[in-house]
Amino acid sequence: MENIFEPYFQKYEDLLATVDKLFNQVKGEYPECIKCKTGCSDCCWALFDLSLIEAIYIKHQFRKKINGVALERMLTDINRTDRKIYMIKRKAQQELTEGKNEVEILAEMGQERVKCPLLTTDDTCLLYEYRPITCRLYGIPTDIGGISHICGKTGFVEGEKYPTVKLGIIQNRLYEISSELVKSLNTKYIKMAEMLVPLSMALLTEYNEEYLGIKDEEKDEKK
Repeated sequence: MENIFEPYFQKYEDLLATVDKLFNQVKGEYPECIKCKTGCSDCCWALFDLSLIEAIYIKHQFRKKINGVALERMLTDINRTDRKIYMIKRKAQQELTEGKNEVEILAEMGQERVKCPLLTTDDTCLLYEYRPITCRLYGIPTDIGGISHICGKTGFVEGEKYPTVKLGIIQNRLYEISSELVKSLNTKYIKMAEMLVPLSMALLTEYNEEYLGIKDEEKDEKK
């Protein structure tokens, strides 16, 4: 399966390089405002989802690094994290159905603290080199849907003007790469590129032919 994913992994890595460049540009202009350092794990407790290409890429890197007994030990924590996120999202969906304001719901979800299963006991990331885009941009001003976000530990002052990364543009690129991948798979799940999942779910999922819904043309012809 890796050979199928490889061209799209490269496109994703190109996007990662762009994202890192954006972060470093802001850091170069406002070094006193960037508080990111080894041992700071504030972003490792935030809720966020991954696009399809990001989920498959991170699972690929995770399995290359973690296996055997170490993997078995981690699965319990990963499952626990995934169940907690599921309950938070279930509650939010119920509140939305009941008519609660969506902005208010999202704000409350933003206050939830859920430990990333890749966060180690010494507050470092197990897959730091391959960490998601959300993690790479945490610590500088971002904007999505006209709503700005600033890490509470930074030196950026709310209300002041700073270079701001438009997350919508990056999310669109992630969707484009995911869509290109889906089109190449000959899958029956044609809307799979729209899927967003927590990192915990990505680590638990086996992105094999069955999961991806890849059609077996020889079997289809015999039916």
